[in-house]
Amino acid sequence: MLSIKGVTKNFGGLTAVQDVTFDVPEHGVVGLIGPNGSGKTTLFNLISGVFPLSAGEVVFDGKNISNLTSSKIADYGLVRTFQISKPFNNISAMENVMVGAFQRHPARSKAIEKSMEIMELLEILPHKDALPKNLPLAIKKRLEIARILSTEPKMILLDEVMGGLNPQETDNLVQIIRKIHQSGLTILIIEHKMKCIMELSQNVVILNNGKMIAHDTPEKVVKNPDVIKAYLGEDYDVSSY
Repeated sequence: MLSIKGVTKNFGGLTAVQDVTFDVPEHGVVGLIGPNGSGKTTLFNLISGVFPLSAGEVVFDGKNISNLTSSKIADYGLVRTFQISKPFNNISAMENVMVGAFQRHPARSKAIEKSMEIMELLEILPHKDALPKNLPLAIKKRLEIARILSTEPKMILLDEVMGGLNPQETDNLVQIIRKIHQSGLTILIIEHKMKCIMELSQNVVILNNGKMIAHDTPEKVVKNPDVIKAYLGEDYDVSSY
């Protein structure tokens, strides 16, 4: 579904992402992990058209989307969340989701229908009339996901959607992401909570200093000496998974 081929991004004399290559299979879930500053979100920005590539190419669903605009990439069915939720606080939660739904459904009645369907899937329909600024963080995180799902994508990029959640909220969101995957979507997810990566991902890509240092199954990644040294730490308890 998604092929990253030699993707590189330079900011002046700094190379933030260097020659990264991996594939995300259709209907797959791939985790993207690494230390802070390793290039994970920059890679998302390159895939989704926020930044232009310095080198390499991104192919999505057979189409070369390298350096296309974010809106055009979204038209093709590839959308993403951001680390910090930024809803439109002056309109209701459901109207926030409708912003995404209008991409495929210009008629207001259809956009409402799609938005309610997605909010029910994300288990936030009871909050449809609330202003986002009055919602707890866990619901705001789901609202962010609902807004991109309402565009009816083929693939979603999730950027630390578990960040700031307590263990119960995290477990609930993991179950919801499973439901989203089971509906047929392909997922690439950045997450620091290894328990979530282990539970959700079929394969894991690890970045360090902008370079890919491993790409393997979760079970093998947590035993990889380079990953332990660069990210997990020597005291990481592999046996817990």
